[in-house]
Amino acid sequence: MAEAEAHKPARRASDPWPPVRPGVGAWWRDHVRIARETAHFISARLGTSLLVWLLVGIALALPAGLYLIQQNLAAMTAAWDGRPGLTAYFDLDASQPAIDAVRSHLEADERVVAVSVTDPESALDEFRRFADLADALDLLDTNPLPASLRATLATEVDLGALTALTSEVSRLEGVSEVVVEKTWLERVSDITAVVSRLGVILGVLFGVGAVLVTSTSVRLAIEARLEELKVLKLIGATERQMRRPFLYFGAFYGLGGGLIAAMLISLCLVIVEAPLSSLLGSYSQELDLVGFDPLFLGSLLLVGGVLGVLGALLAATSRLKDLEIL
Repeated sequence: MAEAEAHKPARRASDPWPPVRPGVGAWWRDHVRIARETAHFISARLGTSLLVWLLVGIALALPAGLYLIQQNLAAMTAAWDGRPGLTAYFDLDASQPAIDAVRSHLEADERVVAVSVTDPESALDEFRRFADLADALDLLDTNPLPASLRATLATEVDLGALTALTSEVSRLEGVSEVVVEKTWLERVSDITAVVSRLGVILGVLFGVGAVLVTSTSVRLAIEARLEELKVLKLIGATERQMRRPFLYFGAFYGLGGGLIAAMLISLCLVIVEAPLSSLLGSYSQELDLVGFDPLFLGSLLLVGGVLGVLGALLAATSRLKDLEIL
């Protein structure tokens, strides 16, 4: 019996440090713990967090708002039935047969869908209604305004065909000048291109601003936990492990900024809805805003989160690299 007791292995004392269980479960639990601690740290400093969210939200709202404007202008352009046209002004002494000949020539052209002629008397009456020179016109012995012809082109006519038709009409007898009239549809297309490019430029600039704001905020959070980071480095924590909580800071700041940006854009849409509806109603169009949908909101949050993580990565990498234990 004594010999059996001697060969029995000694019982190990209980280990005060529980073993680390590696694997996906441990990785997930660590991330959940860090996210919970980050949320607690941000909520404990709610005033500073709201300020960061507001700054990031404003930086995201302007380019995102320009994107919505560009999308709605493009939708209005696609739905509008306006057509390009040209106006031919005749010589003052142009005969009626010459005017009729130009009209017949354009009516026979398949590129033209409508032709209207304004005689000198009708032009003078219209000028009297819209100008403040009615008294001065009464002093003139003759009508100074020529006859004119307005031609509306088909929607599929491109700029090259319009230019060729303009050159053709200008060579006809009795025609003094041909003016190519660009409808507001073409102007809207130009404005859409400008807004699109401006949105890209401002998106880059304000994106950099959001990254810098987040980086500064995360840098302050690092300084607030500097002693804790020194202890972690002293016991052997890697730079990646020390950096991970601050990436969550950046993600929280970026997501909050994206949410604030969505709220600001929604507020702006509510403010401009009434006057915009009135403006479109004058053109027999209904207000139908496009682009502000769940996909847009999700993209806004995603962009905010990515910019926040980039700012946090910039701050944490530069600060932790020079961290010294003294």
